[in-house]
Amino acid sequence: MDWKDLTVASDGSHHEHQGTAAYPERFDAVLKFHAPGLAPVCRAGQAWHIREDGEAAYSRRFKRTFGFYEGLAAVIADDGWHHIDALGQDTYPERYEWCGNFQGGRSAVRIVGGDYLHISPNGVKSYSTLWRYAGDYKDGVCVVQNEHGHSTHLDTSGNILHGLWFFDLDVFHKGFARARDANGWMHVNRHGVPVYARRFAAVEPFYNGQARVERFDGGLDVIDERGNTLVELRPAPQP
Repeated sequence: MDWKDLTVASDGSHHEHQGTAAYPERFDAVLKFHAPGLAPVCRAGQAWHIREDGEAAYSRRFKRTFGFYEGLAAVIADDGWHHIDALGQDTYPERYEWCGNFQGGRSAVRIVGGDYLHISPNGVKSYSTLWRYAGDYKDGVCVVQNEHGHSTHLDTSGNILHGLWFFDLDVFHKGFARARDANGWMHVNRHGVPVYARRFAAVEPFYNGQARVERFDGGLDVIDERGNTLVELRPAPQP
């Protein structure tokens, strides 16, 4: 039986293979299996990871465990948050107020005092700057927020990508990022430049060259990458 074929049971207490329990054990909660074939579980206030047969992957226990990403998993121990490997061993000595998941060789962490930064798998800081918030990397780029509440993009070395700041910002999806300035939401290219002049109450990422957006009058449209309306999905609500 391959762990890739296992799903979480409807009651969340175990994993199943094609509707049949994969093992006899039952837990208070389980999460999905991730490579290298381990799943987070918890029972009676303790948390760990299991293999596809329901057996513990290691002897340690934590307050909470999360899924493995790029071979490491975030856990909460009595002394704080950190990452472990598949054998349950700590990958660095530091502890944090919160840890994200590794994406592209970087994980966001929050240090004591509330600031964010990114670390490498061995716990080394990726750069020296501290941010008010830092998100996951995708394709070598992440979003960070400064002390004034404005956001921009960083590369994996912590260098600011384009130097433009926004009220809100997303990572790039197929070459475009959702961004919000004082006038509303739009899409920007990798240089941080808006790809059209219009602004919206909300925008979704582009999907095969088109994106669903909400106008300020409450109507919904589908636009192309130049901001032109292709389809009106919902007219403005009548008063």
